[in-house]
Amino acid sequence: MSPATDGKLSVSALTALVVGSMIGAGIFSLPATFGRASGGFGAILAWLIAGAGMLMLAFVFQTLARRKPDLDSGIYAYARAGFGNYLGFASAFGFWAGTCIGNVSYFILIKSTLGAFFPVLGDGNTVVAILLSSLLLWGFHLLVLRGVQEAAVINTIATVAKMIPILVFIIVVAVAFDRELFMMNFWGGPAAIAPDPDLAHLDDYGRIGHAAAELVTVPQESLFEQVRSTMLVTVFVFLGIEGASVYSRYARNPRDVGLATVLGFVGVLCLLILITLLSYGVLLRPELAALRQPSMAGVLEMIVGRLGAIFISIGLIVSVLGAFLSWTLLACEVLHAAAHDQAMPKLLTRENVHGVPSAALWLTTLFVQLFLVLTYFTEAAFTLALELTSSLTLVPYLLVAAYAVKLAHTGESYENGAGRGKDLLVAVLATAYAVLMVLAGGLKYLLLSALIYGPGTLLYLKARHEQGMAAFTRREKGVFALMLLGAAVALAGLAGGWIVL
Repeated sequence: MSPATDGKLSVSALTALVVGSMIGAGIFSLPATFGRASGGFGAILAWLIAGAGMLMLAFVFQTLARRKPDLDSGIYAYARAGFGNYLGFASAFGFWAGTCIGNVSYFILIKSTLGAFFPVLGDGNTVVAILLSSLLLWGFHLLVLRGVQEAAVINTIATVAKMIPILVFIIVVAVAFDRELFMMNFWGGPAAIAPDPDLAHLDDYGRIGHAAAELVTVPQESLFEQVRSTMLVTVFVFLGIEGASVYSRYARNPRDVGLATVLGFVGVLCLLILITLLSYGVLLRPELAALRQPSMAGVLEMIVGRLGAIFISIGLIVSVLGAFLSWTLLACEVLHAAAHDQAMPKLLTRENVHGVPSAALWLTTLFVQLFLVLTYFTEAAFTLALELTSSLTLVPYLLVAAYAVKLAHTGESYENGAGRGKDLLVAVLATAYAVLMVLAGGLKYLLLSALIYGPGTLLYLKARHEQGMAAFTRREKGVFALMLLGAAVALAGLAGGWIVL
């Protein structure tokens, strides 16, 4: 069925939006990211926690789509309906800012991938890399200006195309899987592997095989620390689960939104677990930790040679470009919806002749461009973008889950009470998971998030001024004061050197 034959999106197109949004940069970085943080058992626990928590959140989106079909702009509308104008704005702005910074991470990883073949691109944050990323950014800007439905069709095609290298990777690594090696990595693996001078030439993707050109070490942490250190990574790879919800106003049937969310989530979760665990059966943990990103390329190169790395690199570029398109659409839609509800300046309601929220798109592109330039001044640009994206987006997720708790607790939309207890339990579990993830991310990313949320409130103040309304209620003043305090502490930390980008 065509995704847009009648101007509306089918369940397959909505599912493609979810999968296309979730499968981007993060999935290709899993082997090294988990190798640095955890052994096999810790990885299993991390995915069990993340999978259960995000499944509860997927069920929350499904429930809200069924019980509140009139709230057709998803993640923003739920927060506003549940907790008022300012927290509704914060949800929209946080989701938008996190999406934009997530798009920056995509550009970094594309250039880092190409940097293995063209050293001038380095790790994705050299001057040349930033210039090339900027050209791509504005190219996509022009594409989206041509129409949302056309972009959705392209996204569906890209989603199918990106699945091919991922499935090939899983099959090849499963065939090469070494059970004894997996068990060596199960409880954390060796702390280090000794150098082998005969392998000094193997440096394109780190240390390939079961030896290294230099001593490689990984921290031997407790199981709790292994799991905790993977939490923001698991959040990042699940971002996009709200894709169908944000675009619910385009759905042919509102019930398709919940179905698409759950179908997309379950499929992606299976892929994430397989890629992570199978990699422990191919390389020792220190070797996984030493791989250049995208580390899936290094794992496949170890098995089939250089062509494996090239194959995965091409797949990553297709995947990331498709995910960038999905996230750009989501970011613009949230800004546009918030502006229509008067939580953002009226300017952001503007659409072009194709029905695209053009003013929102311009602001989105300019924000991404700003952060692309800022990556030049950071050492670990990809990791910073990944974890800051997760931290920013957790606030909107928390508000959505809390709204579901409020609905079930008050009984609103539960005329005869049927299903209320089950929905309340699911919503409480989703809320607890979101709180746990915020705490697991640590103080640094909370403060950096406040540094973005605080100044972003100027958009809200502008919108309230346009309506001739008071900026905040008494409760909202307290929330804003906390954001400003966090922003001030973050600035002091950056100036004092105890917060490092």
